[in-house]
Amino acid sequence: MSEVSIIGVDLAKRVFQVHGALPSGDVAFRKKLSRSQFMKFLSEQPPCLIAMEACATAHYWGREALDAGHEVRLIPPIYVKPFVKRQKNDAADAEAIVEAALRPTMRFVEVKSADQQSLGLLFRTRELLVRQRTQLINALRGHLAEYGIVVAIGARNVKVFQQAPLDHSTRLPKTVLSISGVYFEQIAALTQKITELEIALRRETARDSQATLLQTMPGIGPMSAAAIQAFAPPLENFARGRDFAAWLGLVSVVRFFGTKGGLN
Repeated sequence: MSEVSIIGVDLAKRVFQVHGALPSGDVAFRKKLSRSQFMKFLSEQPPCLIAMEACATAHYWGREALDAGHEVRLIPPIYVKPFVKRQKNDAADAEAIVEAALRPTMRFVEVKSADQQSLGLLFRTRELLVRQRTQLINALRGHLAEYGIVVAIGARNVKVFQQAPLDHSTRLPKTVLSISGVYFEQIAALTQKITELEIALRRETARDSQATLLQTMPGIGPMSAAAIQAFAPPLENFARGRDFAAWLGLVSVVRFFGTKGGLN
């Protein structure tokens, strides 16, 4: 019997569906495996191509498959969907992943290293805390506006904002002052955590040679460098700067007008 040449894996939290195919394209096996069984399964298979959708946990399992001696291809889920031949289920998805991975023009996602993902975790955590702080500030601005206290928007005005209720304390109910204090405590705590994460991001980007090189470009600071390192494909994949700009969505707007001249 010929050895399996490609294995498609439909990832899940607990039970994975795997679809093995021979070099001829014939089905070698279809299996359901638990997390522990899947880890053992990877180590027992001869070196082959492991294909998965680029979804949650895919980069972790991609690294595990690479460590087991396999080649790994991660495919954006939107590119797998057209290859589902029948009613959507785990087995059909695993088979579709195999079909998609074998297309000569298919685009794949590079497996991220643990360090890349940790940098992404830092960046996303800071972004989340900034959003939470903004929500608190906006909520408190809305509440105090009902009492005639209006302060300019923005986190930079928090100190002015904090002083405003005290200046109007004689005509504000005690409950308003008390609840405002709760808001300001949470805002201060989030601001401290955001500052700590920004320091950590700067430290991480300073240790990364590529991130340091990126910061030599005009307009690229530690935050932008961290985002590019964590979320962008390998820069070697881009033949020129305009390709990277297109990946970011920074393309010029072309406007067509209904005239005989065409473009104006």
